[in-house]
Amino acid sequence: MTESAGTGRDTEAVSRFVESFAAQLVEAGMARMPARVFAALLSSDEGSMTSAELGEQLRISPAAVSGAVRYLAQTHMVSREREPGSRRERYRVHGNQWYEALTNREAVIKRWEGALREGVTSLGAGTPAGRRMAETLAFFEFIEAEIVEMMERWRVHREKTFGPE
Repeated sequence: MTESAGTGRDTEAVSRFVESFAAQLVEAGMARMPARVFAALLSSDEGSMTSAELGEQLRISPAAVSGAVRYLAQTHMVSREREPGSRRERYRVHGNQWYEALTNREAVIKRWEGALREGVTSLGAGTPAGRRMAETLAFFEFIEAEIVEMMERWRVHREKTFGPE
């Protein structure tokens, strides 16, 4: 068993988890490098790592880390923090990253709804294409309402389970 300094964790087992979870994220549609970086951050005790630490653990270049972190920050799955008194950034995953990512997906759904409304108008609601477009719009409106209600239920459940933030 290979243990990381002072943590008592099997680094090989952690590495296997990171690659396995990353593979699941890739299968769900996330790009490979952001998936690996996210899984590494998620599995770190501190929930944060520097670019150098990520590069070393994952055996990837600084450019690969930078691109992955840029994507993860844009999707609100990680945040960037400056180390006090340093120019170095740390990348952090928070306990509510899924909530943030899903909540921010709402803005995308709203934009899609606007485009779909325009499509229905342009194509004509009575045409087969307009009907498909209207059905797609109705689906996204339904999903949006469900997400709002589900996220409220999650906030209540999370507080009961893990206490206030």
